[in-house]
Amino acid sequence: MDSLPDAILQCILSRISNARDVSSCNCVSKRWKESTPYIRTLYFPRTSFKTPSSEAADNIIKRMVSRVVNLEELIVYIPFSPNGLASWLSLVAHSLLQLELRMDNLTNNPSKLDYIATAKNLESLKLWGVFMLRSPKWDVFPNLKNLEIIGARLKKLDLSLLLRSCPMLTRFLLLGCEGVRSLSIDLPCLEHCKLDFYGMGDCSLTLTSPKIESLEVRGCSWIRVPETKHLRTLSISNRDGRVYMVDFGNLSALEFLCMRGVQWSWDAICKMLKLATEVKHLFMMVEFTGDFDALKPFPEIDFVDFFNSHQKLRKFDIHGAMFAALCQRNSLKHVDSAFVIPFLEEVVITVRSPLNAEQKMSTLDSLLKYGKSLKIMVIKILEMKSLHSSADDFFDEICRLRYRNRNIVRIQ
Repeated sequence: MDSLPDAILQCILSRISNARDVSSCNCVSKRWKESTPYIRTLYFPRTSFKTPSSEAADNIIKRMVSRVVNLEELIVYIPFSPNGLASWLSLVAHSLLQLELRMDNLTNNPSKLDYIATAKNLESLKLWGVFMLRSPKWDVFPNLKNLEIIGARLKKLDLSLLLRSCPMLTRFLLLGCEGVRSLSIDLPCLEHCKLDFYGMGDCSLTLTSPKIESLEVRGCSWIRVPETKHLRTLSISNRDGRVYMVDFGNLSALEFLCMRGVQWSWDAICKMLKLATEVKHLFMMVEFTGDFDALKPFPEIDFVDFFNSHQKLRKFDIHGAMFAALCQRNSLKHVDSAFVIPFLEEVVITVRSPLNAEQKMSTLDSLLKYGKSLKIMVIKILEMKSLHSSADDFFDEICRLRYRNRNIVRIQ
């Protein structure tokens, strides 16, 4: 290493990011110490230093940050104080592009969030363990493209006020969020959005983002997204509540649709299936339909009409109620001789009950018969229990189907 030119040594050492490793490099030699200020990233993991207080951590962070010429990324998981955050952010605010903080914000006076406004040039901000009683005192982050908030607890806070400070966001993640009952997002540049709400599963969401391409929502009962012409990936799930209403615009670009939950209203299911006619991968894991507390099975879904309405479907994951709905006796009575499922290549079917075994076997046979491009059929037997021999008989039929189509059918 002694023979290396200073520029090459600086290039090598600039790739070190862990704060403990940077400190070790400073102790090697004067030449190494003079090269470490050119690092681009500083990372302080939870176990960086054995410091019992946030004040000691503040001093360490400030001392290391002050030595860096142009710090672009700062990641801090060790405890720190609001005043400490303000002091070391003021030193790197001019060059800092990416900031990630573990907040541990058990108190909100003063709020650590307020001091983040110092770093006005941020392009990415990631916060862990945020507790907010009020919206932070932020001006506008003109360059912020990515905002991630994980483990947030909000108390009577309108989150849309916070988002107004980030008008150029293209990616927004809000995961493990408590205390939100209603959220309205109006971000003209947003392309990717993932929202995960804890609680009763009764949140309402309105999203107005004409460029949205990917959307994942968990824990919402009412969802309205009027501008969706660029939406390619959509996932809606609600394990703790019910999905009552969905209102989407044109879904002609949608390629992947995932619908999960214990209970969806039948109107919401029908609306999504009607809109998603161009979808290529459909994942359905909804157990019941019905309104309010009345849990009802799916009504019959015509096998032919369904696949005629989803001509571009390539992969279909069917779980429980949806498979049962496609297996009704009248669904396959009148099949046109020209009917085919043109592009379907993979089917994953979860079977939980031996009820209506004859219709289910007929549906499996039909998928194999009319799926001209079918390459893989995976049949998952999940917790199928019965006090009589019907379960065993049904399983035997599936095994015979597997034997006849051993190149395509697999049993799990």
